[in-house]
Amino acid sequence: MKIVFATHNQHKLKEVQSLLPTSIKLLSLTDIGCTEEILETATTLQGNAKIKADYIRKAYGYDCFADDTGLEVAILYGEPGVYSARYAGANADSEANMNKLLSKLKGKNNRQAQFKTIIVLNLQDSQYVFEGVCKGEILHKKNGKQGFGYDPIFKPEGYDVSFAQMPMEEKGTISHRGKAVAELVKFFEELPRK
Repeated sequence: MKIVFATHNQHKLKEVQSLLPTSIKLLSLTDIGCTEEILETATTLQGNAKIKADYIRKAYGYDCFADDTGLEVAILYGEPGVYSARYAGANADSEANMNKLLSKLKGKNNRQAQFKTIIVLNLQDSQYVFEGVCKGEILHKKNGKQGFGYDPIFKPEGYDVSFAQMPMEEKGTISHRGKAVAELVKFFEELPRK
């Protein structure tokens, strides 16, 4: 089965493809020739994922899933949340986003946080929603070179290392995206065979 994952992010594509059974081949937005920017204007993660999945379905006709992920920090009332990718500004990169977050948490002892991923799947004429959460804490400084986004400053519950210090396979089994994709995979496995 071929299905579009509504992303241009090759790190994300590779991470999700590694979690899926080999019978499911992912196509990226680049693979289907989608070069236009799909504006994420919703105020929730599910809303943004739905915008992307619905756009691909309507404009390109593909079965498709899209995700949106947010890092939610308890003491900051859920910030950066839906604005995680652009926390330090519209054109900010991961370094700027991490630096802003570390600055806001300076001197704070409560560093509890969670990553949340919502996946919206458009398959034939139906829509399905999957969720994954990974609880942990924000470190005081960046550690590790793997992964992307906030990975160097997020330490998952029960571990002594950041996401960026973990092999991709290990991170995939415990991460928010890994859990949401696991729900997606379970759904695909339970689909009746034609």
